[in-house]
Amino acid sequence: MTRLRHRWADAVDHARALADDDSGDVPGWVLVTLMTAGLVVLIWAVAGPALTALFEQAIQRVSGL
Repeated sequence: MTRLRHRWADAVDHARALADDDSGDVPGWVLVTLMTAGLVVLIWAVAGPALTALFEQAIQRVSGL
């Protein structure tokens, strides 16, 4: 039982050390940011014309043109 407690304490200490590490994963965040930007551009390219038409139709209905 003592061995299990030591392993648990070591795991908790390791988790705390990882949580306190402020170095971060810069390449990972850069990749996430670039992938997100790519998805936004792709979705905008696919859905842009439909959203523009929807917006124009809503403006026409509201303004009564």
